[in-house]
Amino acid sequence: MDILKIIDKYYKENVALRDILLIHSRAVTKRALIIAEHHPELNLDKDFISEAAMLHDIGIVCCNAPAIHCFGTEPYIRHGLAGAEMLRREGLERHARVCERHTGAGLPLDEIIDQNLPLPHRDFQPETLEEQVICYADKFYSKTRLEHEKTLEEAERSLMKFGMAGVERFRHWAELFE
Repeated sequence: MDILKIIDKYYKENVALRDILLIHSRAVTKRALIIAEHHPELNLDKDFISEAAMLHDIGIVCCNAPAIHCFGTEPYIRHGLAGAEMLRREGLERHARVCERHTGAGLPLDEIIDQNLPLPHRDFQPETLEEQVICYADKFYSKTRLEHEKTLEEAERSLMKFGMAGVERFRHWAELFE
């Protein structure tokens, strides 16, 4: 699969955002693949992790976040849903599921309702181990400070805005993957 061809299809008009996406996604991919290498007992699909980690944030182009050159109309919290729609059009259902399930540490239905988030009322938590590894790896990198790798504590703090349940999921993954 030609990942760059898929990305370029949606990022022709926004080279600055494409660069941010690629730097961020390469960092997430590298961390996810290191986890897969260090945990052969998990039997993770490394090829899929490599592809899906590179595509997990493709939907940011649809969102309104000018600080990172996103000039779309959707609220940023919908970038995973937007990316999932894009990848489904490409025939990549498994990859689409990573997109829609990586926001925060996954978003359960009750958190979406309780926080009145602008998302469909359904569960968006990572299910497969590959989805969980990519979601976990993503928490260590932002798109606003591309050169910075967060510590476990910094990643936890950034998840607190979604509630303690997400922090607990993240801590579980830390025990499993580190």
